[in-house]
Amino acid sequence: MRKILLVFLAIFSVVWAEDPVIDVVNKGVVLPKIIVKDNSNLSDANLKRSFYNMIINDLKVSSNFEVVDEGSENSNYTFEYALTKNGEKLNLNIKIKAGGAEKSNQDYTLNKVEQYPFLAHKGVKDSVQFLGLAPVEWMDHKILIARTNSSKRSQIIMADYTLTYQRVIVDGGLNLFPKWANEEQTMFYYTAYDHDKPTLFRFDLTSNKASKILSSGGMVVASDVNKKGDKILVTMAPQDQPDVYLYDLNSKNLSKLTNYSGIDVNANFIGEDESKVVFVSDRLGYPNIFIQNLGSTSAEQAVFHGRNNSAVSTYKDFLVYSSREPKQAGVFNIYLMSIKSDYIRQLSANGKNLFPRFSSDGGSIVFIKHLGNQSALGVIRVNANKTFYFPLKVGKIQSIDW
Repeated sequence: MRKILLVFLAIFSVVWAEDPVIDVVNKGVVLPKIIVKDNSNLSDANLKRSFYNMIINDLKVSSNFEVVDEGSENSNYTFEYALTKNGEKLNLNIKIKAGGAEKSNQDYTLNKVEQYPFLAHKGVKDSVQFLGLAPVEWMDHKILIARTNSSKRSQIIMADYTLTYQRVIVDGGLNLFPKWANEEQTMFYYTAYDHDKPTLFRFDLTSNKASKILSSGGMVVASDVNKKGDKILVTMAPQDQPDVYLYDLNSKNLSKLTNYSGIDVNANFIGEDESKVVFVSDRLGYPNIFIQNLGSTSAEQAVFHGRNNSAVSTYKDFLVYSSREPKQAGVFNIYLMSIKSDYIRQLSANGKNLFPRFSSDGGSIVFIKHLGNQSALGVIRVNANKTFYFPLKVGKIQSIDW
């Protein structure tokens, strides 16, 4: 029923916006200094300024550098770039120098001017790699966002991590819970209604076409995809009872993994061999995270911290989750833990920090941060112990995937 899907949806309701603004916490680490030199000859002053700001932003978010003014005498690196525009086509040359010696010299081409943030992201990502610094492979990856645009209507939007670039992919009706279908980010799953029945679709970005995968009464949501991309963890409620299912795309076999009389949702594969799943359940009387072997019906409590843990994401043997703090009204923080040890680490502080998602390399986490009446997309650089915020202003976000 539509009611069940909308109740599930309400857990992840947050606010959307645009212009990137950085806020860094946990400062104090000594980083190599870098100078940025813009050698572009552009008549488009807005593009010139925006691209420069994006490069500066990316270098800071990488957490590998301290960006200093061009006149600084103590810099370790120089980041020189030249951007040219020919119609809708952009050409970019980036040179990285250290002590006067050229470390890299790379050329890039982009056929759509509006996608310039990804050009900057890729250039910085590659430069970090050439210098042998901590990688930021996630930086030019795309983020999927389900955004409400009117009553009972929502869009699937594709954006860069700063939310500067935004493109509506799916529109019309209620379109929810996008989830990337492969590592190449050429396809994604999402939930929509087909003749008033919740249906899981797969959208192919190369053909701009959607195909039906599964339908179910109550709800159907894809929460995770295995590394090969041939198996999906799905939350379904054919009898108005949300449970976790495993769907094999090759054999079309649907197997039920949980059978609890309450709520089991938001399952994720965990472990190097993806032989286990973690999921959110209310079987303790409040939302918490449980772990279960594939092929088993026995679930064990995975998190023994907090009494409202309603969202989880995984990377190898690690999981990250949002937890409501006791005796702090409305405060949710993000925690990182390993299933192989007692390791647990708090990653956020104060306010509502919700819906965490691991990056592809596990080194960063994206989440939604509520700031009074506004919200922001947060990026945690785990090893650097830094957090960056990109404010949101327009509409409401139900869910995200990175």
